[in-house]
Amino acid sequence: MEVLKTGSKGSDVMKIQAVLKKIGYTTGSLDGIFGNDTKNAVIGFQQNNGLTADGIIGEETCKILNKFLLGYEDYILRPGDNIYDIARTHYTTMNKIVTANPKIDVNNLTIGESIVVPFGIDVVDTNIDYTYEIMERDMVGLKARYPFIERGILGKSVLEKNLYYIKLGNGPNEVFYNAAHHSLEWITSTLLMKFIEDFSKAYSEDGIINGYRIKDIFNKSTIYIVPMVNPDGVDLVIDGLKRDNPYYSRLIQWNKGSSDFSKDWQANIRGVDLNHNYDASWALSKQAEVVYGIYGPGPTRYSGPYPESEPETKSLADFTRAHNFRLVIAYHTQGEVIYWKYLNIIPNDSRKIAEMFSKASGYILSETTGIVSYAGYKDWFIERFVRPGYTIEVGKGKNPLPISQFDKIYRDNIEVLLLGAIV
Repeated sequence: MEVLKTGSKGSDVMKIQAVLKKIGYTTGSLDGIFGNDTKNAVIGFQQNNGLTADGIIGEETCKILNKFLLGYEDYILRPGDNIYDIARTHYTTMNKIVTANPKIDVNNLTIGESIVVPFGIDVVDTNIDYTYEIMERDMVGLKARYPFIERGILGKSVLEKNLYYIKLGNGPNEVFYNAAHHSLEWITSTLLMKFIEDFSKAYSEDGIINGYRIKDIFNKSTIYIVPMVNPDGVDLVIDGLKRDNPYYSRLIQWNKGSSDFSKDWQANIRGVDLNHNYDASWALSKQAEVVYGIYGPGPTRYSGPYPESEPETKSLADFTRAHNFRLVIAYHTQGEVIYWKYLNIIPNDSRKIAEMFSKASGYILSETTGIVSYAGYKDWFIERFVRPGYTIEVGKGKNPLPISQFDKIYRDNIEVLLLGAIV
């Protein structure tokens, strides 16, 4: 993270504001602008942590602040320590410490041993613009708290960002959820990351969510999640075009001469719409481009030079081919609808499950028309495997949806995410 000070702007500032608010240093707005409120909050944090109170987030402040960004610290056991006192002084619980350190013997601590001490705050913030860097850091924090989470890499984006997956559960019924094929739709990444956190927390506490006992789901099913299929596009939309981007000039050209990618850009960094790049009536998608005035890379609807031409779609398809998924859900934003069929292919139980999802979420069932009917991930999965696949469009309004819609989106979809693993 670069030095942040008065006048700094962007998603890094917004994340710092969110964390300072979460730990009680400010009640200000999360606007991504480093103003006086943020400066005063930083000064208060610095004073309480033995740092130079200059209101600037430099290397030393960032080092201490990073523990709160991750939601935990590595603690070296000292003579006289006990788990109860460690939990109390870190505003956390003994259960959280034991969960993060499954091999620990609370009655026989080893002096000098390093343990993970989670703080008494959640990791995933649901009130900020959610970039790749924030997601990556949150994954580190969640993995430290909940070591039973499996994190892996299924490939890389055009700009060499890792395409991460999270694995929850160890049962034989495999399902797959993904989000943010489209860069403006990054709020869906937040949705899946918050689900990962809440599911993991409930499992560690033998808890229940919406009437579902999470340990039962964990033992029956394995849930694979790719929270951000298009990290290059998401960062382009949220943080803007950087001069060192290897596609800098071409991106402006593809974006009709504009350097503003925050309103219309859905594609990956090469101007390919990832949800039109799968091998399901791809040729029809290509033909339809002309009708929509699409003649090459651009903000949306360009299907690419051939199916799976992009590393993101190729990686997701390879990952899918390597597993035995009972069903898949691809999350998008716009309209509060569920698309559940592809052409005339209707796998067994597809309609029944779609109706269950509709009842749980309040979203209506619908069918696609025109160019959006072709070459999507859900379409490819249904055609290739003849199993239930769903595109779920959350929220209403203009993309990117404001983060203020998150709470409703989460309430609408939490039961869908749980049901998907057991139907």
